[in-house]
Amino acid sequence: MLRLTWVQPEDLVGHELRQAQLEGRDASAVAARWRAAGGDEAPPRAGASAGPVPARLRRLAEDLLDELARLPRPSADDEPTDLGQIRARCPDWPSPRPAARVSPARLEAAWLGRAAGCLLGKPVEKLPLTGIRRLGRAAGNWPPAAYFTARGVPRDLLAAHPWNRRSASTSLAENIDGMPEDDDLDYPLVNLLLLQRHGRGFRTEDVARVWLDELPPGRTFTAERLALRNLLTGLEPPDTARLRNPFREWIGALIRADVHGWTNPGDPAAAAGQAHRDATLSHTANGVYAAMFAAAVIAAAAPDDAPDVHACLRAGLAVVPPGSRLARAVRHAVRLAGAHDDFDAVVDELHAVHSPAHHWVHAVPNTALIAAALTHADGDFTGSLARVVSGGWDTDSNGATAGSVAGLLAGSPAALPEHWTAPLKNRLATSVRGFDGTGFDTLAHLTHREATRPCPSPPPLAPSPLR
Repeated sequence: MLRLTWVQPEDLVGHELRQAQLEGRDASAVAARWRAAGGDEAPPRAGASAGPVPARLRRLAEDLLDELARLPRPSADDEPTDLGQIRARCPDWPSPRPAARVSPARLEAAWLGRAAGCLLGKPVEKLPLTGIRRLGRAAGNWPPAAYFTARGVPRDLLAAHPWNRRSASTSLAENIDGMPEDDDLDYPLVNLLLLQRHGRGFRTEDVARVWLDELPPGRTFTAERLALRNLLTGLEPPDTARLRNPFREWIGALIRADVHGWTNPGDPAAAAGQAHRDATLSHTANGVYAAMFAAAVIAAAAPDDAPDVHACLRAGLAVVPPGSRLARAVRHAVRLAGAHDDFDAVVDELHAVHSPAHHWVHAVPNTALIAAALTHADGDFTGSLARVVSGGWDTDSNGATAGSVAGLLAGSPAALPEHWTAPLKNRLATSVRGFDGTGFDTLAHLTHREATRPCPSPPPLAPSPLR
């Protein structure tokens, strides 16, 4: 029997129970019914449980998912998803600003930084923190100041903590031959297509159209896969983000945010608004805030006269409701980074606070880790990549976002250490149509074209039906 990941009702219930707890909803009665019927917890790392379940259990899972959706959410007032309500809760929401100058070279450094950070994190994705540390130390590469390698690592350690099976053949230092495909690079390409077709005034419905046209469902995961499923059953945004989607606050919207920041240099408010229209196809509340935060940080870092990383992070927090879980987590992470010289101590505290309640792909702990790493490294390129990947959780996604910010702040490809960029060979592999084999210099020029293209307001007419 085909075990399709991230969509099977019996696998979603455990994730929804965990998400309900994070939102302050009392799901104890539902949890008791599920466990009494023989239902399992959510798979801790994989996207699907090992084997099929009886039809009665699947039907119960579908009913319980709908029952969970009806539970009141005490956090709703502090954590809205509507953009107007978000802005009303942000006392320091930034004023609109004219577009600042951003050079193609700066954007190329951002693309390269995103790729290098992602590539550093790929072989250790899904590994526990202890395993990442042991592998790096065994190779004499801790914190990881270069790509991970199996050279010199004892066989028993590799057996105890095997590299990510899909990534080791393309992302260990001895195997890298250009940038291999990864969804953390695919989504910026899809969003580049979005802007080319619809401009920066796009609607959420336009995001849906591009996904339906360009995203193979098998290349999507978690919230994005469920949003596509919901689109294909006839739902429209923002309902696509809500129906039976326990991943609505996971990291997917954040990894789509870079292009929105790159194309609004010096204007965090515009970048955040653009990221919101993208994110609400698949995410709600803190999942949306993570995307808005990242886009605003990147927009602040994009101009040629950008401020330091700390000011960029403050710009990101300005577009997040201060009473939200994400804002509290980021503020705490920044404080920790300022209080400890040893970043491993920062990571240990973040894991102690967040790991018991959160899945390793949830947006709240991962965004906090990104902010802590950038703060602790003071925006330095190698330091930012090393710290964020050393922190575990969603290593490739976090490395990509931190690398994008640090690459912008470095200012040009020449300012990035060659041992990070040379193995990329100015070549990107992807299944996104028209981009396979494209160079990062070309991507930078295409991005620069969208950043400098006039941005009309979204048309007032109702959009045509999704096809």
